[in-house]
Amino acid sequence: MSLATWARDLALGARFAVTGGRPGLLRTLLTATGVGFGVALLLLAVSLPNMMFQREVRESERAVDGSEQVTSPRPDSFLHLGQTTVYRDDVVTGQLISPEGDATPTPPPGTAALPGTGEMVVSPALRELLDSPEGALLKERIPYKVTGTIGEAGLIGPAELRYVAHVDFLTTDNFDGRGTRYGWSVPGEPMNAFLILLVIVACVVLLLPVLVFIATAVRFGGEQRDRRLAALRLVGADTAMTRRIAAGESLAGALLGLLVGLGLFAVARQFAGAFTIWDVNAFPSDVVPMPALAVIVLVTVPVSSVVVTLFALRGVVIEPLGVVRVSTPRRRRVWWRLLLLAAGAALLVPLMGQVEMDQTSVDTLGITVGTTLALIGLTTLLPWLVESCVKHLHAGPVAWQLAVRRLQLSSGTAARAVSGIVVAATGAIALQMLFQAMEHDFTQFTGEDSSRAQIAVGADARTAEEARAIISRIERTEGVTGAIGIIQSNAWRPGPLKDGEEFSPMTSLRVGDCPSLKEYATLPSCKDGDVFIFLSHGAQGGPDDSRVTSTARPGAMVALRDPYPHPSEPKRPAGTPVPQWRIPDSARVVDSRPDPTGMYEYGILATPSAIDAGLLDEPDTQTMVRLDPAVPDAAEHVRNTAAAIDPTSWVRTLKDTQRDAAFSSVRTGILVGSTLTMLLVAASLLVATLEQLRDRKRLLSSLVAFGTRRSTLSWSVLWQTAVPIALGLALSVAGGLGLGVVLLKLGGQRVQDWWAFVPVVGIGLGLIAAVTLLSMPVLWRLMRADGLRTE
Repeated sequence: MSLATWARDLALGARFAVTGGRPGLLRTLLTATGVGFGVALLLLAVSLPNMMFQREVRESERAVDGSEQVTSPRPDSFLHLGQTTVYRDDVVTGQLISPEGDATPTPPPGTAALPGTGEMVVSPALRELLDSPEGALLKERIPYKVTGTIGEAGLIGPAELRYVAHVDFLTTDNFDGRGTRYGWSVPGEPMNAFLILLVIVACVVLLLPVLVFIATAVRFGGEQRDRRLAALRLVGADTAMTRRIAAGESLAGALLGLLVGLGLFAVARQFAGAFTIWDVNAFPSDVVPMPALAVIVLVTVPVSSVVVTLFALRGVVIEPLGVVRVSTPRRRRVWWRLLLLAAGAALLVPLMGQVEMDQTSVDTLGITVGTTLALIGLTTLLPWLVESCVKHLHAGPVAWQLAVRRLQLSSGTAARAVSGIVVAATGAIALQMLFQAMEHDFTQFTGEDSSRAQIAVGADARTAEEARAIISRIERTEGVTGAIGIIQSNAWRPGPLKDGEEFSPMTSLRVGDCPSLKEYATLPSCKDGDVFIFLSHGAQGGPDDSRVTSTARPGAMVALRDPYPHPSEPKRPAGTPVPQWRIPDSARVVDSRPDPTGMYEYGILATPSAIDAGLLDEPDTQTMVRLDPAVPDAAEHVRNTAAAIDPTSWVRTLKDTQRDAAFSSVRTGILVGSTLTMLLVAASLLVATLEQLRDRKRLLSSLVAFGTRRSTLSWSVLWQTAVPIALGLALSVAGGLGLGVVLLKLGGQRVQDWWAFVPVVGIGLGLIAAVTLLSMPVLWRLMRADGLRTE
């Protein structure tokens, strides 16, 4: 068979697809729509690597170059400090810059020039938020005047909330570093084997439903196409030619679908920045498919349309007077479907226990092929399962009988329509089981106790009076119901250095009221005037305790300023005596307890009247506050107070657990992909349902003409959708749990929750309701009398 013959027949089929009258054109458009959805999603999927890479590139390019060691001021050097705050669960990042010389420093990426003192440039999203009523509290926290906008080069995404401000209060005591230029990257650590396994499974699970949908879309309109092919046989075409012409029709729909998909991708690309899915969005310029993968997509889709059509017609005998398809089809065989499952299991089972946390590579090919074969095997089982079950269904209401009879005559079409759900649901269950098992390994208990305090605030103070004022101001903040306020400093051992010592031994000194001190140590009793020496290891002692006891003991004298400061420290006036304080003989030794931040501290605890806090050296404050849940923006008020006290102060939300950053990143990416895949599954099911309704237009009109109630037909459509989906979900639950167990065994993990399938089943039931409701208007229109007209 020559290529010219293939090309001629394919071209003839393509011509029939677009010139075969309104029904043929409508079928082609439905096919193109289905294929277009799949192609657009595939192009978005192969664009993700470039999207994430460009985000990382811009984030590294806007960071101050840390490879250049600038130890002293230069004409073009500047001090910088990174600022991160949270505003109503949204992260706002900032960079404070303070030039040191007369020369104009290099402006940050995305800005034309450094703003003036007290001014800032902001991202478009932050400008919009600050200009809106919802951003009033944030505007108090970032009080600089807005004079410009940060361009794309300085943002990781169009929805990022970011600002760059020119300030004059940065010093070498409160800065992050000194620099002269930007562009700094730190090589990322390779993902461990567990995360690689998660990524591999996610890629298979998310992309396979797209391929299944494309394969289903190119088979739309089988009955009308068969009648047209029978007419071709009547005018002299042989069987092989008619099949090639049928493949040409599918090829035309697939090629048109490529154009639709490219158009949808182009539109989605332009609106990429307008949507944020799981905190991820991108600039349109970042949404660029990887060339090699894009070529594979654009070539695979039309080729697969031809292959799938030829495969679908392999058991159909097309004669001049009709097709055999209208008779009872041959019973489907199950052995080769189970063989696919067995092949997938044969590849995965030997890998059990081979994936370990400390590895950085896995058998990618084996896991990918094994998972793919297992999912394809489950997908191919669905038509057999539907056929085997519906043949035993008979009695019931009229709507039920209509639906069952239709499924008995053509169960393959209904099964193919929901095959994407089977793949997506099976993969979702397996992924959920992996998530639950791995979350324990990638979730760390911080040791923080959010029941004792929800926010911690730290700020430097010049004097003890200023420190007390800071604590008092935070306590009076709206939404604060209680505060643990401590003035922190240090105490040194006085006297000359001993042999081998380079510095005087030191321990911490904390001053606060009794309720605050009880958060740091187990106190038998406490009243103003008491002093405690608290040890991290209690009576057992330890290296930290020896540091404390070498400096602080009941009745011992301690220095409240370093007697031997480092040469880099500011020189004190000559003759200035080092203030000292005697620890009372009544001071008690107590055990440390973890504070709300989870830290076991040690040193000296003193109540306010036991020590003259004015003698403390460079005191700072730590305040941990309890919030009133009845005040919606209590946390925002605390952050605003901290920023007003000191723009360089730190505010941290206390959390009981914290996820690994790499795991969180992978989890976010999979959630984004899952959302898009489920949207595609819903769209594919709707398109397939509408195509089936259109194909049965004459039958529906005839039933209504003979007196069948429209509500009866509506319920029959519901049952025709519900039965295959119910069987598919049952198959997905069994297959998903089985696949999940096998994948967990690869890393030696145990099942955490056998009920992980419940949310997936809920989504499947929701799809039934949504598709049925959306198809009702079309169904009622097709039941009109003009559906009986023929040409």
